[in-house]
Amino acid sequence: MSQETFNDWQKKYRYVAEFPGGNPEVTDLARLRKEYLDNVVEDLLFHPDAGIRGQAFRVIRSAFSKSEAASASIEPLYRVIGRKEAGGFTVPAINIRGLTYRTVRHVLRALKSIDGGPVIFELAKSEIGYTFQRPMEYAGLVMAGALAEGHQGPLFIQGDHYQFNAKNYAKDQASEIEGLKKLIQESIDAGYRNIDIDASTLVTLDPPDLRDQQRENGKMTALLTHFIRQITPDGSRFPISVGGEIGEVGKENSSPAELDAFMEVYTQELSRLDPKDVPISKISVQTGTSHGGVPLPDGTVAPVKLDFSTLEALGELARTKYRMGGAVQHGASTLPEDLFDHFPKVKTLEIHLATGFQNALFDHPKFPASLKKEMEAFMTKEFAGERKAGETEEQFFYKNRKRTYGPFKKQLSSLPDAISDPIMEDLERKFVVLFKKLGLSGTSGVLRKVF
Repeated sequence: MSQETFNDWQKKYRYVAEFPGGNPEVTDLARLRKEYLDNVVEDLLFHPDAGIRGQAFRVIRSAFSKSEAASASIEPLYRVIGRKEAGGFTVPAINIRGLTYRTVRHVLRALKSIDGGPVIFELAKSEIGYTFQRPMEYAGLVMAGALAEGHQGPLFIQGDHYQFNAKNYAKDQASEIEGLKKLIQESIDAGYRNIDIDASTLVTLDPPDLRDQQRENGKMTALLTHFIRQITPDGSRFPISVGGEIGEVGKENSSPAELDAFMEVYTQELSRLDPKDVPISKISVQTGTSHGGVPLPDGTVAPVKLDFSTLEALGELARTKYRMGGAVQHGASTLPEDLFDHFPKVKTLEIHLATGFQNALFDHPKFPASLKKEMEAFMTKEFAGERKAGETEEQFFYKNRKRTYGPFKKQLSSLPDAISDPIMEDLERKFVVLFKKLGLSGTSGVLRKVF
C-alpha cells in the first residue's frame, strides 16, 4: 500500500485510534462502537487495498480486546459436560456464509432475549472458498458483531470441517498436510480458538479390522491435534478446543465399535507425538443426515430419518470412556423444527446449522426477485457442466446457490434496510425458536461459572 493511501485511511479514525508503529490501538472504544464501527466493517469487507483490509481487522481486534468479551475456547465447558457437572442443552454451531456482521448481531440478540449462553460461530474450509471469507475477515466480522451488541464474556469462533481431500492425500500426503497446517495457523492467528479436524474422508472400508479402516483418520487427527498444541498462543487460558470425526456426513451411520477403533489409533498416535497433549473434546458422527439436505425435483428437501439412538449411544460412550463432552451432529438445519428438542434429550453436545438459515434468506418473500434471477443466471452459466442428468432447475439452483455468496457479496451487503431488516428480524425469530428447543434458555449462568 502507498504511504499516502494509508495515511489518508488513518485520518478517518484519528479520533478513536492511534497507530504507533503502524499498528492500530483503539483509544475511545465507546465512540468507535457508536460512530465508526460500521465504517471499519465496510473497510474490512470491501476496501480495494488488501493492506488496509488487514488494518481494519486490527482496529476491530484492538477494540474487541478492550471490550468485556474475549475470543475463547469452548474446551472447558465441554470437559465440565463430559464430567456430567453441566448439561441439559445442545450447543448450536452456526455457519454464517454471508451477511455475517448483521447475522452475528441477530444471533446475539436472540440469545440475550432468552438469557442464553453458548453458541459457536463457525466457517468450514469449503465455505471459505465460495463465500470469499478468509479467517481474518470472518473473525473480524464476528468480533465486530459482538462489539456492536455489547456482548460480554466468551465468544466462540470455530474452524469447521478442516477436511482432508482424500484424492490429494493419496497423491501428495505432505502437501495436503501442509495446506491444512497453514489454514489452522491462519485461523488461530485471526483469533479462532476452536478447530474441528475432519480426516473422516480418509476412512477406508476395505480392511476387515475397524482399526485399519480408521487408521489414517486417527493418525492425521492426532497429527493436527499435536500441531495445534504446538502453536497455541502463549498465555492462553485454556487449550484450543479440538474436535474429531469418525463418519463422513452423508455416508453410512457411525457405530460405537468405530468410535472405539478410531480412539485406539488416535490415542496411541497422540501419545507417541507427545503424551502431555490435550486430546479432542468432542467427536462428530454420522446418524442419517447430509449437508444441506437432499433436494427433491420441486426444490423442497427430502425427509430425513435421523437415528437418535445411535447419537445417544455414541455420546454416552464418548463421555464415559473417553472423557469428551459428547457427540456432534452435522447437517441438521434442514430438519423439521419439532425434532430439535430431541437433541438435548439424547444429550447431543453440539449441532451444526447452516443451510436452513441460508434458505430463510433466499426464500424470504422480501428477497429481491431481480437479484435471485441474476444469481440463477450466474449459476446456469458458471456451473452448467456440473448439472446432473434428470436434475430439475429447482434441484440445481438449490444445490448451488450457496456458491453465490462470494460473487454476490457486495449486492447482499448493499440490500436496503427496507429489505434486509424484515429478513433479519424473521431470522432472529427463527434463532429464538431453535435456541429454546435446544435448551439454551437461562444458560448464561453456566458460562459465568466455567469462564
